[in-house]
Amino acid sequence: MLFRTLSAAVYGIDASLIDVEVDVGEHRSEKENFMTVGLPDAAVRESKQRIQAALKNCGREMPQTKVTINLAPADLKKEGSGFDLPMAMGILGAYNGLLKTELPDYVFVGELMLDGSVRGIRGALPIAIAARARKIPNLVVPETNAREAAVVSGIKVYPVRSLLQVIDLINHGNGVAPIEVNTAELLDRAQQFTVDFKDVRGQQSAKRALEVASAGGHNILMIGPPGSGKTMLAKRLPTILPPLTFDEALDTTKIHSVAGVLDAGAGLVGVRPFRAPHHTISDAGLIGGGMIPRPGEVSLAHNGVLFLDELPEFPRNVLEVMRQPLEDGQVSIARAAMSLTFPARFMLVAAMNPCPCGYFNDTSRDCKCSIEMIQRYVSKISGPLMDRIDIHIDVPAVNYKELRGNSMPEDSASIRERVLRAREVQLNRFAAAGERIYSNAQMGPRQIRTYCELSSDCERLLERAMQQQGLSARAHDRILKVARTIADLDAIAEIQSKHIAEAIQYRTLDRSYWA
Repeated sequence: MLFRTLSAAVYGIDASLIDVEVDVGEHRSEKENFMTVGLPDAAVRESKQRIQAALKNCGREMPQTKVTINLAPADLKKEGSGFDLPMAMGILGAYNGLLKTELPDYVFVGELMLDGSVRGIRGALPIAIAARARKIPNLVVPETNAREAAVVSGIKVYPVRSLLQVIDLINHGNGVAPIEVNTAELLDRAQQFTVDFKDVRGQQSAKRALEVASAGGHNILMIGPPGSGKTMLAKRLPTILPPLTFDEALDTTKIHSVAGVLDAGAGLVGVRPFRAPHHTISDAGLIGGGMIPRPGEVSLAHNGVLFLDELPEFPRNVLEVMRQPLEDGQVSIARAAMSLTFPARFMLVAAMNPCPCGYFNDTSRDCKCSIEMIQRYVSKISGPLMDRIDIHIDVPAVNYKELRGNSMPEDSASIRERVLRAREVQLNRFAAAGERIYSNAQMGPRQIRTYCELSSDCERLLERAMQQQGLSARAHDRILKVARTIADLDAIAEIQSKHIAEAIQYRTLDRSYWA
């Protein structure tokens, strides 16, 4: 007898529905009685033992006849243990263990444990999106993945804990009710931060630079001695960034779901991600990879912040592979089996010491490093990578009076209001011109010529800076983008000399350290 069920496989951050065809023989087989075809990986092939034990412990013995399971289309590789549940349901249906003769309106995903309980899987959100696209009205998922899948409207999501629960649902339509979530409430609840910029004493110039970076979506590098607050400032950056839109939250959640890092029961990533990988990370860990590629840290930081502390300690080859996502906002990974593209549009926030000992140019401590040691240290970061970082800011050590002062620093909410106003100006400007970009940092050469027109005074100021500091053409474009953002923060339509001067000031570290 032949019985069909539906499941899904995730490739990249998208899912494809898979037909699970189960054919059983009529007579007892003395040879291999369980065969899975359709390019299954080891985890799928091992499902035989899990399914047999789960059925037995649920009181449903599987007769010892030949069972052939085909996962179609057969030319797509199937990986993971999420096919256990649909295969078990197909076997039950083929052996007349279900009251229905076909299940065209259900998609099943889930890993079976030996006692028949159902464990969570990766990629429930893209699977739900794929089911809705195919107009399949019902999705049966493990309970831990239910809130994530229920974010997708127009489909009923049934959270299940065991195989017996799924059987009761199909046979009698009871035992479990579809789950519903309020996405607006999820986003509002997530916008609660435990850190705030009012915790940071002093560092007014660094806070200003981070405000400019947030307003325009610019990459930023902080250079300063140990203990000056670089990490503390970086961790508070998400508190002044604009809140995630629903579409951004959906894209971000898909990536986290596929990577298996979504918090159980979270449902939706409601705040902009903040990823801070250790400097021992490999290039595959940063960019993504594997036989079937999975997203790396640059993709997990999509729509958020990627923080690289101790930047020169990262291997140079790891830093160089970031140049493509910084420029294109996506990562393309090619393998023999397939080529996948992951989104990777993030704000890069980097921090480093000015020298190996950390006290070059520090007024309170003596630097013990020679000029050669300093040059060798900073040269670990290539010029092309530096050109892709819009803002370079010096973060000096905080003095005692600032540290113990009674004045209350500005909080994140106040800074965020100014950032939101500047972002709204940019959105309106680009929307009016039909541009599909959302911040000044995303402007290309054509948009820079259109929206960054300079007066004669600004032209002379920029020309003098380019000549004196030996800045590259890419640095020239970065200065104009940052100046445009500073003007937007001031709510001024035309870029003025003071905006150009401040933007140039954010490139002076090119001359101080890399000259």
